[in-house]
Amino acid sequence: MHRDWELFLLPYKQTVDELKVKLRGLREMYRLRKEHGPIEFVTGRVKPVNSILLKSRTRHIPLEKLETDMEDLAGIRIMCPFVEDIYDVVEMLKHRNDLKVVYEKDYVTHKKDSGYRSYHMICEYPVQLIDEVKTVLVEIQIRTLAMNFWASIEHSLNYKYQGEFPSEINDRLQKAAESAFQLDEEMSTIRDEIKGIQKNYRFSKD
Repeated sequence: MHRDWELFLLPYKQTVDELKVKLRGLREMYRLRKEHGPIEFVTGRVKPVNSILLKSRTRHIPLEKLETDMEDLAGIRIMCPFVEDIYDVVEMLKHRNDLKVVYEKDYVTHKKDSGYRSYHMICEYPVQLIDEVKTVLVEIQIRTLAMNFWASIEHSLNYKYQGEFPSEINDRLQKAAESAFQLDEEMSTIRDEIKGIQKNYRFSKD
């Protein structure tokens, strides 16, 4: 099946670009209002074509059904200072007029067997094209900085071992995941003091 990938992925690229600007705008608004912001930073990406083709083969997704069956062609990742901030961001997203939540998965409370923690939301987002409004799916992942650090290392190892980790590596990864979560929990217990330090630090530079 011939496909102009650049044209096909353009609405997804626009989705990622627009959401990054909007979410970073929210972060800036918290800063200007001198309030604790639940968003530390935002990243995004459009799935590379080789990854799309590989996933379509392994998940048995026909290319003509990519728009409906491959939910992470557009991906946004939101990093939060504290675990509690994750749920604040989730509620914030649910109340946006430009997003419709299709479904969500709470891997923060219910971690994966690997130790992976993150909050996933699959949302519909309308993109204004030349002559139509196209609704595309976007996956939004919300996690703390510690969760993101662990997931980045796990992703790199997963690429190296093709998902088949040696038992020793697997055990160490799970222990590291628990250590990361314990760090998040400890930070949460002293977050009021940390928030005060963050606020003083940020606004002493203004």
